[in-house]
Amino acid sequence: MFKNTTYVSEFTQFMRGYLDEHPDVARGQVEGRSLLWDKAPINLEERERNLQSRIQQKPYPYQPD
Repeated sequence: MFKNTTYVSEFTQFMRGYLDEHPDVARGQVEGRSLLWDKAPINLEERERNLQSRIQQKPYPYQPD
């Protein structure tokens, strides 16, 4: 129905002001994200070679053949 688009919570006001005063925090967030989520490109040939070189393990290794 009716949506009040002019309302901004106190927390949002605080965070906007804090980030304006401390731009290093936003940079730190970007750096932290890159450490956890951004990965180096995958070399598909090397990945395939690694998968093919794996030795298949028996489902239950202690069972005699």
